[in-house]
Formats: sequence, structure tokens, C-alpha cells
Amino acid sequence: MNELDDFRAEVAAWFRDNRPPEPDFLLPESFMEVGTDAQFDYLRSWQRKIYEAGYLGMAWPVAYGGGGHAQIHQDIVNAEMVRQKVPFVPNTIGLNWAGPLILAIGTEAEKQRYIKGILNADDIWCQGFSEPDQGSDLAASQTRATRDGEHYILNGAKIWTSLGSYAKYMILLARTNPAEPRYGGLSFFLAPMRTPGIETQPIRKLTGEYGFTQTFFRDARIPADCLMGREGEGWKIAMMTLTFERGASGGQAGGTARLAPGVVDVIELARTTRRDGRPAIEDPLMRDQLVRFLIEDQGDRLCAARGAIPALCHERPQAIPLSQKLRTSEHRHRLTQFAIGLQGANAARWVGDANAFEGGKWQRAYLNSFSSTIGGGTSQIQANIVAERVLGLPKD
Repeated sequence: MNELDDFRAEVAAWFRDNRPPEPDFLLPESFMEVGTDAQFDYLRSWQRKIYEAGYLGMAWPVAYGGGGHAQIHQDIVNAEMVRQKVPFVPNTIGLNWAGPLILAIGTEAEKQRYIKGILNADDIWCQGFSEPDQGSDLAASQTRATRDGEHYILNGAKIWTSLGSYAKYMILLARTNPAEPRYGGLSFFLAPMRTPGIETQPIRKLTGEYGFTQTFFRDARIPADCLMGREGEGWKIAMMTLTFERGASGGQAGGTARLAPGVVDVIELARTTRRDGRPAIEDPLMRDQLVRFLIEDQGDRLCAARGAIPALCHERPQAIPLSQKLRTSEHRHRLTQFAIGLQGANAARWVGDANAFEGGKWQRAYLNSFSSTIGGGTSQIQANIVAERVLGLPKD
């Protein structure tokens, strides 16, 4: 065995031996469903334990609390977490979006102030981009940040703020100059949530769960040094943030962001459910669709490796990173919908029904899958990005 094989065996053993006990409450599927203190405390403790074992932020600089290892070590850890289906880590926005952004363009003071708290889950982060009245038009943001001496005064509202009830900081896009064109008048802030005048209101989802909040700013005063970059650079920084969120740029700290069922789970479901008195997996049409899902899933898994080989993507080098979010979120949505279809009349049963397949997890997963087709830019927005930036199609 070589060094990486030894490390892989070490990681597998650690997660096998340190997996947290099953809780007596329903675990959320992702950070977007964390809605109770019990869920949050359980997942936060789990993230801290992984970090203290050295398996989170492995490729981030030692000076800021990271491990200073090669990225391949974190990749191995991530893959093992998926393989063993251990609980996800909750600080997704900090680990995958805010943290990489701060490391990429933040000041030394910002790196020292924020990075370790992101890794050990002391500081939970949320995102303040979407607004109630602006839909997917991020450049139309109307939340105001008005300079007043050594502070900015915030007024407005943001929506779909995942983990807003638990967050200590928010990556915030706000308008500092309404006289400037819509892109030029925006600025980017690392805003403290525990500020008088900042309030969150939980939003109940289709599943009955929470996790999203609406955030209100009413004359909230934040220090001027919360501004990232310079005034008017908010759009540029927000677009960089979205490349991390959509997986188009690397540098994330690691860990898993969700614990949702996958293709292999659907295959097992097909062995259990029945069509015309026989296991559904014996139906040729079902088998054909399952194979298509397997091919699609494997293709997505190999995309990162393919994207690193210029000869395989030289004609459209941005096709893989810019399409990743669209591909994976739509795949999850269709897969869970197919899983419900396998259940026949039982598809109408919900979580808690004694006769529901696997406790109704597929129905829950299907409704939760809508979140990923909206967050980080809707599927329609992602399709436009691919059309314009990859295929070169005109906007009109």
C-alpha cells in the first residue's frame, strides 16, 4: 500500500469508529432543512469532532487553522463520508462559499478573524443575496447600506436565508450607491448577524420543516470594516462567490453538505417495490431508466477529473464547471421523482405513516429537491449561463 492507500484506510476506520449515534429525532437532509435546536446542536458537534480529528479544511493554510495538506487528502475524506453515509456538516456556506472567498481575496485580518471559526463551527455563516421582490435578478438588490462615519446602516430584507436563525455572520450584497448603474452601486459585506436591528423569521417549507428564514434589516449598524473590498465592487465579489457555490471554482474546506438518497438507494428501492406482482427492477422499462440514472451519476462523478484534462475539454473548457450545478440539481430532482413513481399508490404516503416505504424518505427527498434547483441560481438561470457563456448563444 502507498501513502494515500494508508491514509484512506485510516480515514475509513475513523469514520467507522466515530460515527455519531442515531438521534431520537429526524435528521435534516441538508443545511437547508436545519430547523430545530436539537438538529443544529447534533450536527454542529459532529462538524467540530471531524475538524478536531484533522479531517476538515485539510488543504487550507495552517496559519488560519487548516491542515496544510494536499487537496487529495481532503478529497479522500469527502469520498469516505459519502461512502459511509455519515451525517453532513452544517456550516456549508462558511466552508464552501465564504471561507474560500475570504482565503482568495480577503485581507490578512479577515483571514485571521474568520477562517478557524468557520472550520470548527464556532461561527456559522449564512447568505444574504436573494430578496423578496427581486426574484432571480440579483443585480436589482434594494437592501441599502448607507455609510455613517465608522458604520454602515442597513435597511431592507433578504429571503431564503439558510441557517439564518443560527448564523453569526452573513455574506451580504447591499446597495451603497443608488445613483450608480445597478451593477456598480452594489457592495459586499461580511456582516455580523447578532446586531440590533437584524431579525430573522423562519419560513415553513412544503415538508413542514424549517431551515430557511427571511432576514430583516431595520437601521442595523455594522462596523465599516465589514465591507469586503471597496464600495461598488459588490457585484464582482458576488459573482466570485457564486463560482464557489456552484462548484465552478475549487478551494472548499470539505465535508458533505447533504445526506440525501442516491442512485444506489433507488436501485434497492426497485428491488423492494413491485410492479404487476414482480419486483420493479425486473421490469425492462424500469431497468432502462435505472441504467440511465447510473450513467448520468457516474458521468457527473467523473466530470471533475475530465475537466482537469485539457485535451478532453479544450473546445469548451467552461462547459463542465458552469454546468455542474444545473446537472446535479436536476438529476437529484428527477431521481427522487422516479423513486416516488416506483411506489405506486404508496407514493401518497408521508413521513410518519407506518405503511410508507422507508419511512417516507423519498417523498421528503423529492420535495426538498426543489430547494437545490432554486438556491445558487435557479435552473433557468443556470441554463442561460450555459447557453450564453458556453455555447455563445445571443441573449435574445
